[in-house]
Amino acid sequence: MRYLRYAFLASLAVVLISVAMANRGAVEIRLLPEQLAEVFGLGYSVELPLFIVIFGGIVCGLLIGFVWEWLREHRHRAEASRKSSEVKRLERELRRVKGERDKGKDDVLAILDEAG
Repeated sequence: MRYLRYAFLASLAVVLISVAMANRGAVEIRLLPEQLAEVFGLGYSVELPLFIVIFGGIVCGLLIGFVWEWLREHRHRAEASRKSSEVKRLERELRRVKGERDKGKDDVLAILDEAG
């Protein structure tokens, strides 16, 4: 299984390198279209190789997806936390009740009751 993973990563690296080598041409990335940039005075632009724009878009999409999913699953994490604290509270109560029940018993009998 490890070799299959290494083969997949190697083939992925070859594909990414070939995409990068095929898209080395510079492209201009602008913050706003020219007409809006003139109106607002925000004529910011930068020239980057196309493969950086492509890979940057992929990385930004992954990050946005991860954050979106993390926020969406907040309800499930909160519920799991509440249930975990409830289980701990009930376990403490069970130990307390068993301790009160076994107060006058012999220690050996109390151990046997708890085991079975």
